[in-house]
Amino acid sequence: MRQWPCTIPQFSWHRPAEMALDVAPVPHGRWHSFRLALRMARRDISRHRGRSLLIILLILLPVAGMTGAAALAQSMQETPAERVQYQLGSTQARFRSMPASNAETVQDPVLETATMTRNFTNDPDFKPRNPRDAIPAGYEVLTESQLTLTVRTGVSDVGASDVPVMAKAVDALNPAFTGKYTLLEGRPAAARDEILVSPGALERFGIRLGDRLTTADGTFAVVGTLRDATYSDGSPILFLKPGQAPMDSPAAHGSPLGETMYYLVGSEPVLWDQIRDLNRSGIAVLSRAVALDPPVPSGATEGPRTMPAAGYVAGVLIAALALLEVGLLAGAAFAVGAKRQVRELALLAASGAEAPTVRAVVTAAGLWLGTIAVVAGAVLGAGGAAAVVGVTRHLGSVRFPGFHLDILPTVAAMAMGLLACFLAAVVPARQVARQAVLGALKSGRAPAVSGPWPARVGGGLLVLAIMFLAAGHTLGMNGDLDARAARIPLVAALLTGGAVLAVAALVLLTGTFVKVLTARTAWMPLPLRMAARDSARNRSRTVPAVAAVLAAATLASAAMVLSASQMEEARRTHMWAAQENQVSLPLETAPVPATGTSPDQAIDPAAVAAALRRELSTVQWTQVLQGPVTSKCDMRASADGSLPASGGGVDCRQYKLAVPPGQECPATPQGRVLDGQDWRCNGSMFPAGVSGQLPQLVVGGVGELRSLLGREPSPAAVAALNSGGMVVSNPVFEKDGVTTLQSYDVRQSLPGPGSAVVYKPLSNTGLPAVVDAPDVPVPFYGVIPPGTASRLGIHFDNSVLLAQLTAYPEAAEQDRASAALAQIYRIQAMGFYVEPGADRTGSELLWLIVGISALITLSAAGITTGLALADARADHITLAGVGAPPRLRKALAGAQSLMTASLGTSLGVAAGVVPAVLLIGATRMFAVSVVPWLPLLALLVAVPLTGSALAWVFARASLPVTRRSAGT
Repeated sequence: MRQWPCTIPQFSWHRPAEMALDVAPVPHGRWHSFRLALRMARRDISRHRGRSLLIILLILLPVAGMTGAAALAQSMQETPAERVQYQLGSTQARFRSMPASNAETVQDPVLETATMTRNFTNDPDFKPRNPRDAIPAGYEVLTESQLTLTVRTGVSDVGASDVPVMAKAVDALNPAFTGKYTLLEGRPAAARDEILVSPGALERFGIRLGDRLTTADGTFAVVGTLRDATYSDGSPILFLKPGQAPMDSPAAHGSPLGETMYYLVGSEPVLWDQIRDLNRSGIAVLSRAVALDPPVPSGATEGPRTMPAAGYVAGVLIAALALLEVGLLAGAAFAVGAKRQVRELALLAASGAEAPTVRAVVTAAGLWLGTIAVVAGAVLGAGGAAAVVGVTRHLGSVRFPGFHLDILPTVAAMAMGLLACFLAAVVPARQVARQAVLGALKSGRAPAVSGPWPARVGGGLLVLAIMFLAAGHTLGMNGDLDARAARIPLVAALLTGGAVLAVAALVLLTGTFVKVLTARTAWMPLPLRMAARDSARNRSRTVPAVAAVLAAATLASAAMVLSASQMEEARRTHMWAAQENQVSLPLETAPVPATGTSPDQAIDPAAVAAALRRELSTVQWTQVLQGPVTSKCDMRASADGSLPASGGGVDCRQYKLAVPPGQECPATPQGRVLDGQDWRCNGSMFPAGVSGQLPQLVVGGVGELRSLLGREPSPAAVAALNSGGMVVSNPVFEKDGVTTLQSYDVRQSLPGPGSAVVYKPLSNTGLPAVVDAPDVPVPFYGVIPPGTASRLGIHFDNSVLLAQLTAYPEAAEQDRASAALAQIYRIQAMGFYVEPGADRTGSELLWLIVGISALITLSAAGITTGLALADARADHITLAGVGAPPRLRKALAGAQSLMTASLGTSLGVAAGVVPAVLLIGATRMFAVSVVPWLPLLALLVAVPLTGSALAWVFARASLPVTRRSAGT
């Protein structure tokens, strides 16, 4: 065999310098890897549209809700430009009378009806001018007179009644009023017997265009409907031309709105210096130029636009918990998606990709979906708010003067939503990146071992959360009240941060809770035992589900505590005019009579009582109450400070009870009440200065006291009245069996703290007293016997007729009673206010909130249960393969939902109630925090049971046969 020559090549062991290994990072390598992650994430989103749409909706909805709520809240505030448009139209200014007792009263530049003064003295030389006489030359003048007309309603004598209706005498369709008045239907009024009405008047009186309306000033044909930009379309208003209802007609007398305003049409603006001069004459002016460019800060442009502290704090807490909830829900969805991606991500890692690149694929999906969600949410929220404002304005409501989008809350909501979505993707991304490449290639379901760190971090966060909550509570509860009020933003931030950290800590500790709670399950039925073992074995599936339910229950329970506390605050601060379903009608003075009649005719209480019984079948009893009267008091008589002289048995003295030393309501130097629950700060005639139709000092006996209390008086009170003593309505006015009765002159006012007005006492008289407080704070000091009142020189007479009704009257009954009383009082408008009591719909509203909260929590439980069942699909297929009956698989689905919802709601209620109670106490947003135990119990029981039942119903009984997955 031929031998081939073998030549051994010669190798050099020296590598050339130009072939050296370069281990430096590739320029822009991070950016290229991030672009790769973005591209893979985009492709994964397009392949799994259902899961991606779910995540987008979870982030979109709260962002849209917060954006829309912020926009609607701002849209409720009227801007100066809108006020000018709706009040002035295209005119330059409006002149009207200003209530003032001297020349030192100053109006607000924008809201001209708001006035302030530092001098409360009645100046006898101050003579307010008629606005008509102060109009400068060079303007065309348009007038608008506000009147009250009576409209005859009913088709028969039995059901007919005279109803007082607001009317305006104005040339409404003058081009100068464009923007203020708008013709909706019909045509302008041409003849003297034609009028325009608001749409609410057509509905109120059941008429159509072309029908005739009978009023006290004649019968008019309704030829069109008109919109007044300052009133809702639902308000019944009649629009007449100037002269159709003369000011000396019956419509002008007794009208609470009887005022004529003057609008200036011209090219010259009315400036602030002119307005200040007019203020000194008792004239208020709304000027286009001044309102659009106020020379001084205006309460109309600054104060109302500032959100109250209570609403701000509660809104921040609810928004933070809402975003945390949706972030955890999105995290559960991302966790399921990451498990489905594990094989392709492992292949990416096997090809040389680093762990940050693998993590970036999942987090990039969070950025993609979060960006889409927050942009769409902001657009949807702003668009929805704009649509609500537009539709509301189109329907004639004045609730929203215009659409105002506040950029700062919108950007904040978008940033918070994007952050929530990004953080929701970070945790499953880290879990996937930690999986071993070989294990991931062998099986797409290789579990990631979490180790002890989640429990350790969760314990640390729980300690930090407790520290935040303790610090916030300490800062909010200790120290001077005025200083505590200044710390409210910091306190709210600490408590809100503590609440969020507590939820995060419980989420991290959920795996430990699941392990501990499922350790002893041998005694449970088979479905619960299997669910417990599956939860402990697949904690990567269980923890996100429990965490999402936990966050939803936290949000729900915090909202329930805040709502219950707010409702209790509304009930506590309700201003009672009398006992529930009582009406008080004045008897002391007759109204201003028509021209040519005798003034000051007495009101017959028997006639008033008979009219009430005739028109209302619910009158239970009536009682005449007597008290000190000032019907003939001349308010200008004692401007020099001298004591008033009695005339005709009536003078200007009024009476009140003094608070004994040591029983004053504790308050700070700035007037903040230290404890709203303190007995010295509550009860009848508190807060100080409260008043109503009832006489503040009632002169009478046991019958009068019984009517005011709404029950039988105590034996001690009866004995005190019989012996000439006084019965006091509030224990704050009594000390050692004695009360001090003070008299004061209503013409001698002094400036008090803030904008309050106080009076200098003229006399102090000690009287033996007994306390018999009403069940609700009815505004009266007490009852004094007639003999004692006469001995003290108190001039008293009939003051009020108090009537007790068995039920709150319907609108038609109130119309009939008002019409009957108007005939007795000889006026066109007669107020008829029946005390409705505190908010009687509070409990129903609370249960509505409970239902909404339960629905939110249930939706979270349903979403997470569905995701968990999707992730456990292979396990259920295995069960079906080994012969498990369909009812067992359905029972297992129900048991898994029951365990997830039970654990999540239990932890969530604790995490929501505690911060909410601390927040209310530390920020003093309400006087007392109320924990609605029964609704919370319903939440704890109803949500898990309902979720379990729904999971059992919707779990598929039959599963499709699938082939064996590669690598398993």
